[in-house]
Amino acid sequence: MSNFKYVSYLWDDAKAAELAGDEVALLIYRSNLLGADLRLTNYGGGNTSCKAMAKDPLTGVETEVMWIKGSGGDLGSLKASGLAALYVDRLRSLTNVYRGIEHEDEMVELFNHCIFDLNSKAPSIDTPLHGFLPFKHIDHLHPDAAIAIAAAKDGKKMTAELFKGKIGWVEWQRPGFDLGLKLKQCLDENPGIRGIMLGSHGLFTWGDTAYESYINTLEVIEQCAEYLEANYGKKAPVFGGSKIASLDEANRKTQAIALAPILRGFCSQKTRMIGHFTDDSRVLEFTNSNDLDRLAPMGTSCPDHFLRTKISPLVLELAPGEDLSDTKAIKEKLAPAFEAYRKMYAEYYESCKHPNSPAIRDANPVVILYPGVGMFTFAKDKQTARVAAEFYINAINVMKGAEAISEYTSLPRQEAFNIEYWLLEEAKLQRMPKPKILSGRIALVTGSAGGIGKAIAKKFANEGAVVVINDNDESRLAGAKEEFTKQYGKDVYAAALLDVTNKAIINDAFGVAVLAFGGVDIVVNCAGLSISKPLEDHTEKDWDLLYDVLVKGQFLVTQAGVEIMRKQDTGGDVLNIVSKNALVSGPNNAGYGSAKAAQMHLSRLNAAELGKDHIRVNVINPDAVISDSKIWAGDWAAGRAKAYGVTVEELPAYYAKRTLLNEVILPEDIANACLVFVGGMLNKSTGNVLNVDGGVAAGFVR
Repeated sequence: MSNFKYVSYLWDDAKAAELAGDEVALLIYRSNLLGADLRLTNYGGGNTSCKAMAKDPLTGVETEVMWIKGSGGDLGSLKASGLAALYVDRLRSLTNVYRGIEHEDEMVELFNHCIFDLNSKAPSIDTPLHGFLPFKHIDHLHPDAAIAIAAAKDGKKMTAELFKGKIGWVEWQRPGFDLGLKLKQCLDENPGIRGIMLGSHGLFTWGDTAYESYINTLEVIEQCAEYLEANYGKKAPVFGGSKIASLDEANRKTQAIALAPILRGFCSQKTRMIGHFTDDSRVLEFTNSNDLDRLAPMGTSCPDHFLRTKISPLVLELAPGEDLSDTKAIKEKLAPAFEAYRKMYAEYYESCKHPNSPAIRDANPVVILYPGVGMFTFAKDKQTARVAAEFYINAINVMKGAEAISEYTSLPRQEAFNIEYWLLEEAKLQRMPKPKILSGRIALVTGSAGGIGKAIAKKFANEGAVVVINDNDESRLAGAKEEFTKQYGKDVYAAALLDVTNKAIINDAFGVAVLAFGGVDIVVNCAGLSISKPLEDHTEKDWDLLYDVLVKGQFLVTQAGVEIMRKQDTGGDVLNIVSKNALVSGPNNAGYGSAKAAQMHLSRLNAAELGKDHIRVNVINPDAVISDSKIWAGDWAAGRAKAYGVTVEELPAYYAKRTLLNEVILPEDIANACLVFVGGMLNKSTGNVLNVDGGVAAGFVR
């Protein structure tokens, strides 16, 4: 269908025909289509349901069952395992034991007594909102266009006029059992309506089939969007017009790279945070406007937006082109703003808390707006930070629409608090998996498209870190990106081409880290090469290449990483992957062995200098790590085999037999050693050397 301009019509009749007769499969199909369009609903937001007859496993009698998206799921990726299935008659019979709105939280436990499918996902708080309505298929979404009307001062009146009475209205109320009863009451009092607008919250629409519900949902949202579009700039310029101009894109990125680590440091005083940056045009339209100072402190309206973005954003009082080169001066300028925000949040908590409220959470902002540059968001992981940015853009869209047709209204502070510190929400947070040991940490591992570097990056990612993978070989990096995307997804890694001998390219790679994640905590110098030649065959070019990559590269990468760590002021780790050859003399190895010795002593020097910054510098000495190594694919293997009088094929066994443990050393062994240094058990260890070589007595440090 081509008559939709503001929503995406994605229904495929052929695909739907394959699912005909399976209402649950059609529910999942419809849900995935709705979740694929962020204009319809946001990540993790909204619910969909269907009611159909199924055979009761206990009685064999056909009974009505409701399948609904379970707690914590996402429509776009919903599968059957993410659904809750409940007996409809049992759910509705809970009205017989309902004691009133003061006791409605106790009803959530009773949902479990209505479970039809023992493999059900936990039912969400919105379950009764669907259960008390009679329709076979129901969509509850949070489309920006609808919420803009729902959050407008005259939203109820506008809804009635726009839809000519065909969309009902229920005033704002926290989701729960009582709100489900209110929806039923609205339908009973307005028979024949095609949906219900929830004040400040979202939209309910329905149909007798999956397709009817889908098309009804699209049509209602399209009508809302058309109405807004017709009114933008009609009564006044959008957001009161522009107050300042944005920097050009390149300079916005430059400012963001300079500032993000400082902001991350402020936001990580309690828990180390991961950042996200966007200079989306919708963000800039809002941050550059005359109405920013009035609207930003009001906060959001939809509870889904609010839970992700906190009570309000922090707006930076920095000029778009502010000189950010003096880190100390910028920190001194920003510190009072962060202190004021934390004080505001503490006062909000104290003034709104109940006797049984959970303890105050992190008082730092989630959303930070930099007029003329963009928006930073900080959270416990990249996905949460990215989604917070998406939700705040949703909130901006809502404010824009509400202001165009009327006047934007946000949730009252007490209502916002009751959502944020809801005991049911707290219980959901407590059920979340405990953080992994590297959660909140950002690692840049040089040479991480293969071999030891890739093993280290994967180990860190497996333990909760986000990683910046890189290589000077574009095709090798492309292969690693594909592998990391498949294994971890887009929120765990970023990628950059990196030549460790080129300072400008190094800075660009760290810029990728900062724009993607907000800074860096762990730098692993792993990129390297090897040249094995007798003294008489060793050229000056060989010598310069070894020292440029191994020594100069380690120096330049460490220098760039430390600059960011100092901006964050949260400490950090530098790990240098050196070699047994830094300690052991051997034939045909003058250039490589001496460069490795230089790397080791440079590590000691850095450790001595950076201790005051709580930046630890430690060394791992591998030996003979042959698996997936570019080094061993070249002339190095032939050179070492010649030096030891064996064939290339015999090298792995030769190296293993000369160790005390008689073990082959793998990239994963080096990765494990890296984790030992950065995983929290050795936080008071710096300047140390850890040999991972199977035991080479000549390489013992002491």
